[in-house]
Amino acid sequence: MPNGNLLFRDRGSTPNSPGSDAIREIDWESDLVWEYRNTDLRRHCRLANGNNLFLCNSDEVIPPELTLRVQGGFSTPSDPERMGGDRVLEVTPDGSTVNEWRSEDQLDPQQHVICPLEGRAAWGGANDISTPDGTFLISFRILDTVAIADRATGKFKWQWGPGQISHQHNPTLLANGNVLLLDNGAHRRGLSSSRVVEVDPANNEIVWQYRGDSLVSFFTHFTGGAERLPNGHTLITEGMAGQLFEVTPSNQIVWEYISPFLARNQHGLNNGVFRAHRYGPDHPALSGRQLDPSRHGNLNRLYGSSL
Repeated sequence: MPNGNLLFRDRGSTPNSPGSDAIREIDWESDLVWEYRNTDLRRHCRLANGNNLFLCNSDEVIPPELTLRVQGGFSTPSDPERMGGDRVLEVTPDGSTVNEWRSEDQLDPQQHVICPLEGRAAWGGANDISTPDGTFLISFRILDTVAIADRATGKFKWQWGPGQISHQHNPTLLANGNVLLLDNGAHRRGLSSSRVVEVDPANNEIVWQYRGDSLVSFFTHFTGGAERLPNGHTLITEGMAGQLFEVTPSNQIVWEYISPFLARNQHGLNNGVFRAHRYGPDHPALSGRQLDPSRHGNLNRLYGSSL
């Protein structure tokens, strides 16, 4: 954050779940400044007015009659009578909810079809949210759809994706009005591979993309992201491989990093990185901060740095 604080989600007692127990804000000394608890939390944004926008995946909230009308997905005997749905909550600093958006009010059971390789426990599987002015940009992973919704009316102003992308992550609105996202490629027909695409919402045309030199050289089944940098390059997180790399508009890799940090989760021991952001030395959060890497010399030497 501009003041140097860190706003993050803490999985707490559910480390193997995509959701979280809490969103926490800590200061530079790692002291807790603020937190919000909700067991359905998935993503979050801090709004300009100081409120917070939370994306929640809520279980068994869609009425049975609507659940039966939703198309796609595979059925199992344990399917709930009510599908799960997605919620976007606007919450004040004191924890009061001042607005709630429900995905089932805007999704169409005939149009927004669940991937046939996904179950029917939930309709949407929203996995990311960001907040362009007066709207929010949301990603429905198992519907292969990204959409811009008006925060005042709740209605979609733009949506795109089926047949073009597969189980995407991290859509963001660029300064030129285009949308940048990671197209993970999971469950794509044919050889699974990932790419980063920039799409123009005015005509739904892909105006730029990055793929690996060979299709199998860039693939992250889930997690990951893409961020457009001030110099026009794109920072890409290949989540499952724990790899970060920066590419030019002509797709030349000019910097890369592979995380040496291992952790064990439901996928076993791995070096996965959920997402990365780059902050320049002139970022206000870094003003006056102690950034001498020698303070972390032992850690850097242990994990291969020459510092």
